[in-house]
Amino acid sequence: MLELKNISFSAESDGDTKGIIRGISLNIPENKFIVITGPNGGGKSTLAKLIAGIEKCSAGSIIFNGTDITDMSITDRARLGIGFAFQQPVRFKGMTVLDILRIAAGKALSVSEACDYLSEVGLCAKEYINREINASLSGGEVKRIEIATVLARDVKLAIFDEPEAGIDIWSFNNLIRIFEKMRSSGKERSIIVISHQERILNIADEIIVIADGRIVKQGAREAVLPEITGTESAVDVCGRIK
Repeated sequence: MLELKNISFSAESDGDTKGIIRGISLNIPENKFIVITGPNGGGKSTLAKLIAGIEKCSAGSIIFNGTDITDMSITDRARLGIGFAFQQPVRFKGMTVLDILRIAAGKALSVSEACDYLSEVGLCAKEYINREINASLSGGEVKRIEIATVLARDVKLAIFDEPEAGIDIWSFNNLIRIFEKMRSSGKERSIIVISHQERILNIADEIIVIADGRIVKQGAREAVLPEITGTESAVDVCGRIK
């Protein structure tokens, strides 16, 4: 499904060029739940943004379902079926939940259809369908609405950048249930989650560990998780290193 070929990314900082991603190559197969983890500042979120097209590679290439998307915009990648959920979802004053679900689906969803997506992420549709996506919603509510938009788009590759950021434990528990449901839905899609939360790592098919812009470990959850437990790459739900 997705192939990264020796991709690199550098950024300017105080007049110096700093390498953020350093020659990463990997394959993400179809119908897999992949968690990318590693120490803070190691390049996890940057890698996700390179895949989505938010940032552009300094070198290397990205192939998605046989198409070279290296120079494609985020919009063109979205049209091919790549979805991205931000670490801090955007709020849209004046736009209702129904509005954004219809935009995500690219069609005039009925209220009933839109409610089905909200139900999938554990929100009572009757209470949310006409609410504005503004400051009245909690961080956990906005996260789940954003996930509902990803479901409405029916993407082939869903990317979530640290979805646990800024939400409480109750919302985090709901987030885990949503990911478990997505993982077992039977849909033809792969999921990439950027996270160091051990409960998310525990439901992965495969774990990729990135540090200093390089892949330092990669493999099945059963093989990798025991090796990283107790490090910065695997923390408990409260953010404490286990």
